[in-house]
Amino acid sequence: MSSMREELYVGDALLLADVQNDFLPGGALGVKGGDEILPVLRGYMDRFRSRGLPIFLSRDWHPPNHCSFREQGGLWPIHCVAGSTGAQPPDSFPIPEQATIIQKATLPDKEAYSAFQDTPLHKLLQAAGIARLFIGGLATDYCVLNTVKDARALGYHVCLLTDAIKAVNLTWDDGRKAEEAMIRLGAIPTRLEGLAA
Repeated sequence: MSSMREELYVGDALLLADVQNDFLPGGALGVKGGDEILPVLRGYMDRFRSRGLPIFLSRDWHPPNHCSFREQGGLWPIHCVAGSTGAQPPDSFPIPEQATIIQKATLPDKEAYSAFQDTPLHKLLQAAGIARLFIGGLATDYCVLNTVKDARALGYHVCLLTDAIKAVNLTWDDGRKAEEAMIRLGAIPTRLEGLAA
C-alpha cells in the first residue's frame, strides 16, 4: 500500500454506509467486529467536519414487510425497520449536524444494497460539486461493495476506507473478495493515518 499522504480538497465527500444498531454486535444482523470500526469512522468524520467538507450517511430504512426479510422469502432476519431502535445509529456514534442522511431500501418489494439505488444521493453529490468519495461502513461485502460499484459506474473517484469496513462473511472470504473487487474497479485503498491531518 502507498505511504503517500492523501490530502482532502473541495469536491471530496465522506460516505458512510449503514452504521446502525442492527448491524452491530448484539443487533438483529450484527456484523462481527462492526463496533471496532466506530472510532475510526468518527476519526474520518472529524477530518471532514474540520474542513467543512460534506458527510453523507446511508441507512437501511425498511418497511416491516421488506422483501429482504426471511419472512418474505429473503435472505436476512428482520432488521433496520424504519423508525426502530435497530435502524438508529449507536449512541457512541453521534451524527454531525451538517451530515446528510440517505435512507435506502424503503420500498417493500425492492432490495437496495447501494446508497445510490432509488435515492437522491447522486443528484445531491452533483449539486455539491463532489468528484471524489471516501467510502466506508457496513458491510464490506454488501452495502459498501454495491455503493462503490455504483459510484465508479457514475464516474466518481473512490477512496475505500480499508480500516473502516467490516464484512458479514456468509462465506469466510466474502469481505476479502469484495475488497479486491472494489480495488479492481479503481477504488484506492485508504487509511485514516494516511489522510493528511
